[in-house]
Amino acid sequence: MVYRMLALNVDGTLLRSNGRLHQATKEAIDYCLKKGIYVTLVTNRHFQSARKLGRALKLNAIYVTHGGAFVSSTIDKPLYENRLSEDTTFNLVQVLENYDCHIRIIHERYSLGNRKKITENLSGSASMHTSEPLFYPVQYVESLGDALMDEPVTAPKMDVIFSDREEQQAAEHTIRNAFEGVTVLQSSPVKLELVSKGVSKEQGLFVLSNHLGIKAEEIVAIGDAHDDINMILEAGLGVAMGNAPFEVKKAADWVTRSNDESGIAYVIKEHFRKQHRLGFLDKINVD
Repeated sequence: MVYRMLALNVDGTLLRSNGRLHQATKEAIDYCLKKGIYVTLVTNRHFQSARKLGRALKLNAIYVTHGGAFVSSTIDKPLYENRLSEDTTFNLVQVLENYDCHIRIIHERYSLGNRKKITENLSGSASMHTSEPLFYPVQYVESLGDALMDEPVTAPKMDVIFSDREEQQAAEHTIRNAFEGVTVLQSSPVKLELVSKGVSKEQGLFVLSNHLGIKAEEIVAIGDAHDDINMILEAGLGVAMGNAPFEVKKAADWVTRSNDESGIAYVIKEHFRKQHRLGFLDKINVD
């Protein structure tokens, strides 16, 4: 099989545990680019964060961001977007403000959150990313509901961190029953991610691949999280990181090393080194 696309999750996959890129990963991705492979990022992060990482890797790509809700190479003209409406965003906030939680509306241009502080030892690794670009405005307000009444927002994604598991479960139950058009993703025992119905990483990836004329079987997809499972299952070669949970590894065709052990570089070495440059393969009409 000739692979034409490499799709990479970011946190826990592309980045090491310390949030940095390994030099071996950069070199391996550059190797793929020189072979004509289309490399993209598929992430829950906001668009500007993904684009910043893409520039560090010298990618010229369309990125699948906000968990699949915003697929674009530029901030102004997305290839695809599926947002929570103004009314849905406002109503979600109205419900969530009854719980002990920190709410973040993740827009492609800015982030808007309430000032609620959640104890660090309870939230643990569920805390929001702090590596946002300096040009990405992050604003905190006392009442998100009041702020949205003044300036309504259509949100690609909302992140919510709760004080404890019980609060998270109660809020999740309410949202699932009251908001038919919202998909609820549990990314940790105390964190929910809220997107519009139909939004997923795999849906965003296949919007992109169809746009580029790349078949699902020509994609290598690498991830480490539960919301990467369907992307891994549907790709031609689905790869789980060594640090991924058992369920993700079970879904994968291949398990690589962990993100701290240059797992992406290892995949590329094993599966791309024998593949000729795509331009050459296309000339000789190899599928």
